Amino acid sequence: MKINDDRIEEIGDNHVGTSAKTPLRPDAFDISDAEKIERIQESVKDILITLGMDLEDDSLKGTPKRVAKSFVNELFKGLNPANKPIASTFENNYNYGEMLVEKNIIVYSTCEHHLLPIVGRAHVAYISDGKVIGLSKMNRIVEYFAKRPQVQERLTMQVVQAMQEALGTDDVACVIDAKHLCVNSRGIKDIESSTVTAEFGGKFKEKETKHEFLDYLKMDSDFQGL
Repeated sequence: MKINDDRIEEIGDNHVGTSAKTPLRPDAFDISDAEKIERIQESVKDILITLGMDLEDDSLKGTPKRVAKSFVNELFKGLNPANKPIASTFENNYNYGEMLVEKNIIVYSTCEHHLLPIVGRAHVAYISDGKVIGLSKMNRIVEYFAKRPQVQERLTMQVVQAMQEALGTDDVACVIDAKHLCVNSRGIKDIESSTVTAEFGGKFKEKETKHEFLDYLKMDSDFQGL
């Protein structure tokens, strides 16, 4: 379905996500990363020239290539399934049956509507149904889905779905609190506001379990002395 210009503006201003899946074309990986860098480099060069920048200046000569490399190898590396982390799981041999919460996972992502940064923290929890996952893998799952043009609602859902798949349980939750520079630095220019999204699966939909998780997030976890 073709979206008209008015609808595009409406989506951009309201940060509406159109799908729980990242919108990728079927041919997204038909060309290599090296070729993508070359093509993006030329596109960035054209943008800067159109803006009136002098690319012969020493400061700007390498900018198109730097931007292209950062897009493919860093900011948007989570688009490529080849970069998906292996979510190693283990049998819960010690029979830990309570909630496990990984707090304050740093989120660096990019708003897909204006290609401006999203910066914040994710809090992920699960209740084992026989499997446990390495703690660092939870951080890597967040990073993988964050490193792509994103909508925060989608990012939150994708983290939960990936954890559920890895652990074989619906009992997973994620809360993300982040600042969007498309709000903070342009448009309304509200530098104080942040966006909070949440996704609760399985037992986390129950009031008591949800409140327990949210209470953990209020706990002071400042370990600067370590």
